[in-house]
Amino acid sequence: MALVKYNNNSISSVTSAAGFPAGALTHIKTLTASSSSTLSFVDGSSSVVLDNTYPVYLFKLINIHPSQQEHLYFNLSADTGSNYNVSKTSTVFQSYHGENDGGGSVGYEAGNDLANSTGDQKIANNIGIDNDESFCGEMFLFNPSSTTFVKHFIIRAPYVEASGNVGYFVAGYANTTSAVDAIIFRMNSGNIDSGTIKLYGIKDS
Repeated sequence: MALVKYNNNSISSVTSAAGFPAGALTHIKTLTASSSSTLSFVDGSSSVVLDNTYPVYLFKLINIHPSQQEHLYFNLSADTGSNYNVSKTSTVFQSYHGENDGGGSVGYEAGNDLANSTGDQKIANNIGIDNDESFCGEMFLFNPSSTTFVKHFIIRAPYVEASGNVGYFVAGYANTTSAVDAIIFRMNSGNIDSGTIKLYGIKDS
């Protein structure tokens, strides 16, 4: 968020707050799951903005709870959600620590990266379904409206699986020079039982 400082002289003459500069992080849309098969943000639909208005978009995934123990994925679209099949190349690593204080590890997830694949990108393994288990994370999508460059993304996520805590990290790019204008989040199978995804735009600094 932008921080604006005013001295005593300037603040004493303020008659309206309307002229204060807006913050750099702008909330665009919130989606709330309720036994939802998918959650998707499509530019121009339901007040969603995913175009050249902002150079960076941020998705905050809050307490995503699946209906069954499963993996969470995302994919991108270049045709306003008609197809979610944009080619992606990515790298993934994971940290893990068991609830029993065992199994501490950090490692590359070779089976979960993509190499110019149109398939969904995994962003969580085996999210737990107990009442105290869920997934939280954030995803940055850079310059999705560019028709010159590929579209980079970064995901970092802590969550609880069936037996311990996981830190999951994904970085990569959508290998297209077409504008990306929609994104979908979904489980490998089953529904997103509950949870919230918030979309923000980040202005130029």
